[in-house]
Amino acid sequence: MSSADIAVKVFRELEPEDFKVLLAIEIEMSHHRYVPEDDIPRASGLPRKEVKYRLTRLDDFGLIYRWVGPYVGYALNMAGYDCLAMNALVKADILEAFGKPLGVGKESDVYDALTPTGERVAVKFHRLGRISFRQTRRLRGYVADRRHISWLYQSRLAAEKEFEALRMVYPKGVAVPKPISQNRHVVVMGMIEGEELSRYIEIPEPEGILNEILYNVRKAYVEAEVIHADLSEFNVILKPDWHILIIDWPQFVRVNHPNAGFLLRRDVYNILRFFKRKVGVDRDLEEALKYVRGG
Repeated sequence: MSSADIAVKVFRELEPEDFKVLLAIEIEMSHHRYVPEDDIPRASGLPRKEVKYRLTRLDDFGLIYRWVGPYVGYALNMAGYDCLAMNALVKADILEAFGKPLGVGKESDVYDALTPTGERVAVKFHRLGRISFRQTRRLRGYVADRRHISWLYQSRLAAEKEFEALRMVYPKGVAVPKPISQNRHVVVMGMIEGEELSRYIEIPEPEGILNEILYNVRKAYVEAEVIHADLSEFNVILKPDWHILIIDWPQFVRVNHPNAGFLLRRDVYNILRFFKRKVGVDRDLEEALKYVRGG
């Protein structure tokens, strides 16, 4: 069971006092790896006896870590962090109910959900702690200047960056999910229906689909001045109507980034290589790059 599964399962059983304790632990984790139990009553504003009861509940629900050393301390785990983000989004009238998982990847869980108006949306929980710390530092430019950073905070930065990218490219007509809201490590976006391009055994009208991908890469580059920087067949969704969505934008860069040329070339190369290998569609890389840059 993933942390999001745990959070969705127990969320409705949590009471306001439980959230006060979770929030107190979150805040105090900026000063402690494990928050001393004696500090939580002050941080939460709850009596000591109440805090002990709530800590036992949260531990039983699987939302916190308990550590015993020179003192007894507590830390949020991913499920606890999930619950805090979910609570904030519910209180803000962004989300009403959660449904089934839409996908579980190395760096995220995506869930089906409903808004208070009944709109179906996708809720993405970023999970950067699933890959090694060294690899995360190597791949993620937005944490390269921080020597010590928690998995929770890395995941939050990834969500913030992805939401920023979606807000830049969506108004320009790029085929991406609609950005709706973001809290902590969670992004709420328009519904994602379909499958990753990599999962299709046969691709209908591959020339047209490749053209549509390159067209959207071009729109992002020329009109939004954004490069995906991690584009491949694994983050292009082919929808039931055979149109595409480009997902997973937390590594995006702007066109004035020092490595923009390399990253754009890699994005386009990855897509062209897939279509050549998968369906035998062969395009010249330099011509495709010229087109994507606005030529």
